[in-house]
Amino acid sequence: MGKLGVSESGGDNRDAYLQLSITVLAAFCRVPEIASSEDMVSKIPLILEIMSNGLGSSVTEECYEFLFLVSNTHKDGVSTLYESGGMSVLAAQMSTLPDGSHSVQCAMRLVQLMINKLSLDTINNEHPSELALMVATIAKQFAVLHDAVKFEALHLLVAILSSRYSAPLHEALRLMKDDIWSTFIRVGVMAILQNRVAPAEKLQALVLAESTISIVGEGWLIGQMNLSDTQDLVPADRCILLVLESSRVEVAVLLNELAYLKYEASKNSSSNSESILLKKQNLVVAFSLVERIIKLISNIGGDDEGSVISESTLTKMISGLNETIGVILEYLEDAKDHGQTKGDDLLASVRIVGSYLAETPVACKEKVRELLGYMLSIEGEDEPSPFYSICFLLPMLCQITMEVYGCKVVECLIKLIGPDGRTNDDNGSIFLACDTIMNLLLKRDQIRVQLDDAYFVRLLRALAYWTGDKDDLSVIMMASSICALIFDSTSEEALLQHQSFDRSDLISLSQLIVRSLAICGQEMMSDDAKAEADLHQIVASGYSRWADRFPHIREAVERIQSLLAVCRERGGPLTSISKTLSEKEVPPGKHVHCACCVKWLHI
Repeated sequence: MGKLGVSESGGDNRDAYLQLSITVLAAFCRVPEIASSEDMVSKIPLILEIMSNGLGSSVTEECYEFLFLVSNTHKDGVSTLYESGGMSVLAAQMSTLPDGSHSVQCAMRLVQLMINKLSLDTINNEHPSELALMVATIAKQFAVLHDAVKFEALHLLVAILSSRYSAPLHEALRLMKDDIWSTFIRVGVMAILQNRVAPAEKLQALVLAESTISIVGEGWLIGQMNLSDTQDLVPADRCILLVLESSRVEVAVLLNELAYLKYEASKNSSSNSESILLKKQNLVVAFSLVERIIKLISNIGGDDEGSVISESTLTKMISGLNETIGVILEYLEDAKDHGQTKGDDLLASVRIVGSYLAETPVACKEKVRELLGYMLSIEGEDEPSPFYSICFLLPMLCQITMEVYGCKVVECLIKLIGPDGRTNDDNGSIFLACDTIMNLLLKRDQIRVQLDDAYFVRLLRALAYWTGDKDDLSVIMMASSICALIFDSTSEEALLQHQSFDRSDLISLSQLIVRSLAICGQEMMSDDAKAEADLHQIVASGYSRWADRFPHIREAVERIQSLLAVCRERGGPLTSISKTLSEKEVPPGKHVHCACCVKWLHI
């Protein structure tokens, strides 16, 4: 058989012998004892060579059957298949196999064997392109078939695409010229969700939808639903409606089951703990889909023209989201009543509530106000104190001003920008926290807020640390504006009386105020500086009110003002502010300043 498989002879007799040999081998391998023999596993490379050379086109089905039977029964079958180039052969040939054929079923099961018995991390790193081609073929079977193989394809796609090792595969799929695979998945997911199938299968379809969105984006939820012109036209927004409704059902069911398991069922059962863990994992998928839909609706809301989502559909979706947020708030209220403040499920609930309220602040207004203090106290499993819950609610907190929430936001900002900052690169959360504190400080007379001085001292030190090595004008102006507003209610003498505040902190804050006033106080301001004019006005007007109570800051400001005046008289050159103390030539920066004063500003 070996000679027949690799010879160049095209004789009819040899083709017939080859066909007969493979057919007989495949038939023999239906007996497990034969399939598991060393003799059979040694023929895997030969069968792959025959397939790759196109010599087995007349016995394709028998080749795939042989490979599957031997790989499935011999302990080294799968590794031999993989090491002999099985991934490349399958990737090249799977797309040519007839839909729903025995050959394509065997090919899919071979892929299943490899990802089950080998390291998916290794497969993803060594064969991402081949795996991407396989995904495209499997996705087609998922879309066009309506039998048990459809569910095999579903489970296989979920295993491949949702793996934590799948980053190389995801990138390979994004680079594919033809993205029809994502359409196939959309059609298949819709078929599962709109038909009467087991709840577990619908959950798998949602997992697949979430994985696909993570690759191609939220726009996947709206798109082509027809695989041919002969099919009845399906509205482009059908998929997003089905995914939202199915996710909402999962959220309601899972939260109800979790509440029962956590607060009413026996807590001594190990199976109970496992069930809670599984339901929390499933809840993550449903929450993620709801949050992605919220994001998509938000983006569509800013671009009504040409939207493929009708107004009636949008209204229906928002109504459904309001109902789901209400269910989540009830779950949080139940947790509050049971004294629960720690848990990733609670933190995830706060996150999705925060995402929705960022877009629709008036939703569930009374219930949100009632639970806001509790939500701000929620911690994740690995958190020593509330942090992420505050970050998730910052967009909403920017719109309200209450003392108790102001303290929590101050604490959150300190954690973000201080020496022990958790997320120094999370500028979105940092600026949201800054906006919230600004709102609180600007309206404190109206709401009569008196925050503990210790909070402000810690915040001032954190702001000085945050801006110490930065030239970003937005950072400098935001920090100096908050400092200017805090200085309204204190003095240099009072600050120095705090044990945690010393003269070096005062010097750092002096430099911050000087930089903000000098940068934006020039006649020739950059475009960036002009954009921060409102914040500069806060700093300038604040300085005029409290300068007498801060002699060190006043001295520093007056010194730089006199230096600038001298430089202007001399026609001093302009250059960008350097991050260093060097006076040598520096490249263009985000704002300009007199070169004669650069060194002094950065002392």
